Amino acid sequence: MKIDVKPYEEKMKKSISVFEEGLSLIRAGKANPLLLNRVMVDYYGSPTSIRDIAQIVVVDARTITIQPWDKSALKGIEKAILASPDIGITPQNDGTLIRLVFPPVSEDRRREIAKQIEKSCEETKVAMRNIRREANDRIKEMKKKSEMTEDEEKASNKLIQDLLDKYIKIADEMASKKKAEVMSI
Repeated sequence: MKIDVKPYEEKMKKSISVFEEGLSLIRAGKANPLLLNRVMVDYYGSPTSIRDIAQIVVVDARTITIQPWDKSALKGIEKAILASPDIGITPQNDGTLIRLVFPPVSEDRRREIAKQIEKSCEETKVAMRNIRREANDRIKEMKKKSEMTEDEEKASNKLIQDLLDKYIKIADEMASKKKAEVMSI
């Protein structure tokens, strides 16, 4: 009886999705409305996502406008953006909408971002290798309890290794694509 790889594949998929979410938050000089996903505004005493109380529009490659449906929310949105560690941009409030203008990124900053992407990719790979180790420990345990033969053990180890290779390749491709995007700005 070979090992069931489904639970380990799900864990690897989860690692990839966390990595992908992290990549989407990297600010590379382009206006990206996903940066606002984690920003919560104190709206009538309860934390509310900006998306729920305002229209977010990417005007051009470096500008986002935020127009709340309720004008009284402007100050709260502005405060939340200023307090957000992910954004790092001072919002421009003209009384009807908030404008976020992303400055162009210097060459040094692009290299720094590329290193950050590489580090995040490596952390994702380490997490997936830990999942492989967990699976291999389970395989050894099953072999020890005579729940699988030696051939099944080898086949199970190969399945897990193939799974790891597949997801590491996906992580590498995602990192390469994001680094190319950052360096081309």
